[in-house]
Amino acid sequence: MNKVNLVNKTSSKINYPHIEKITSPTVSTDQAAFYLNRNGQTLRNWACYDNGPIKPRRINGRLAWPIDQIKVVLGVAI
Repeated sequence: MNKVNLVNKTSSKINYPHIEKITSPTVSTDQAAFYLNRNGQTLRNWACYDNGPIKPRRINGRLAWPIDQIKVVLGVAI
């Protein structure tokens, strides 16, 4: 019998810098999803249906998530 090698999808996760070290005003959907512990598609749904706790900015058709609003949701804003 042939053995099938399964790829562990969790091993390819990107590690982003700590949220308090972010200097840009916005982050990408994947980065925002990482900080909020959500799937990127969840954030895209929030943007599409306008029903999430954070409203993204749309820049040339791309979503940019305000880091200050992410910090408020997480409770780390000053």
